[in-house]
Amino acid sequence: MYFSIKEITVHFLYNILTYIAGFHLKIIALFHNKIKLGVQGRSKTFEKLRDSIQENEKTIWFHCASLGEYEQGLPVFQEIKKMYPKHKIVLSFFSPSGFEIRKENSMADLVVYLPLDTKTNARKFLKLIHPDLTVFVKYEIWPNYLKELKLREVKTVLISAIFRKDQSYFKSTGAFMRKSLTAFEHIFVQNNSSKELLNKFDFNNVSISGDTRFDRVSSQLELNNRLDFIETFKQEKLCMVAGSTWPEDEAILVDYINSSTNDLKIIIAPHNIKSQHIKKLKESIHKTSVLFSDYENSDLVNSNVLILDTIGLLSMVYYYSNIAYIGGALGKTGLHNTLEPAVFGVPIIIGSHFNKFPEAIEMIANGGMFTISSIDDFTTILDDFIDNPSKYQGIGNKNAEYIRKNQGAVIQIMDFLRT
Repeated sequence: MYFSIKEITVHFLYNILTYIAGFHLKIIALFHNKIKLGVQGRSKTFEKLRDSIQENEKTIWFHCASLGEYEQGLPVFQEIKKMYPKHKIVLSFFSPSGFEIRKENSMADLVVYLPLDTKTNARKFLKLIHPDLTVFVKYEIWPNYLKELKLREVKTVLISAIFRKDQSYFKSTGAFMRKSLTAFEHIFVQNNSSKELLNKFDFNNVSISGDTRFDRVSSQLELNNRLDFIETFKQEKLCMVAGSTWPEDEAILVDYINSSTNDLKIIIAPHNIKSQHIKKLKESIHKTSVLFSDYENSDLVNSNVLILDTIGLLSMVYYYSNIAYIGGALGKTGLHNTLEPAVFGVPIIIGSHFNKFPEAIEMIANGGMFTISSIDDFTTILDDFIDNPSKYQGIGNKNAEYIRKNQGAVIQIMDFLRT
């Protein structure tokens, strides 16, 4: 692979900065628990690989940045596992929020943290796992790992990718990063603008498959989503589920709850479930509220608000929603998953910072999603919903139809992998 002097310089700087970042992460880990988990986890990766994989074993490597990318890639991972039943599956994460939640699951034989992207780590990692196939999800582009995969001629694909003009690959200094993309035998993108951008730079091994998350959330409809404690809480009343909320979202929710006289059941699933935050949230609510962790000792029937101080239930809880609010877009943290409630055919409310989320843009254009920027906006929509529930059922159906129309990414990706 030919590199210009400029590209060699950028690559050199990248490697130096990666080592510097690794050094600083170890210092920050002394004061930050999440960073500490990542640093400690990465230090054990090679030992885990040596203990778990033999030289003669066949393997497949899936890599995700975090939990969201894992959920996005899961329907593809599951199909690949069926196609290669004798291969060991190695699943790697970069972020603790992915690894710590999915470190034990039946989909993979081994779950590890991905070591930092240095030349030495890439060679060592790939020598130990020697994969026959590698799948990266969405944004995970690590130049040294990709270079090593290409040198080893490993079949490697990128799925559910999104590319924008402002990304490093397409800047004047981005040729080094852009060449990393040549390691992918095929790139499956979510939209036409991503494909056109890659084509402009002579990447023609690109297909528009859409977003695998549509297939992932659609599979939720095939599961048993019944939860007895939610049925006891909701009864026959209208229910709003507020998922993945941040403080700015919760401020509006609490304001509405405390001032409204409407008979509406509300379930809040905060993004932060640390005990101190949950305690503060519960104390701010003046109406009767109950925590999931204490529901067995509480009066669910007569409670107005249920706070889910746990993880892993939200995708099932949306089954009981008549309307959903999704957090993250009131502030700058990023909109959370709007497809999970959409699959159940409910109308959705989000904040106003959604421009980087194509599915939100499309659901708003379809009329199934509403945006707010204040308590007044929120109150207007929610009160209208309570007064006209049948109207909003029709609106919610637009979201379910949107999900149905966008399924099929997994089939397209698997058709390619079978050839």
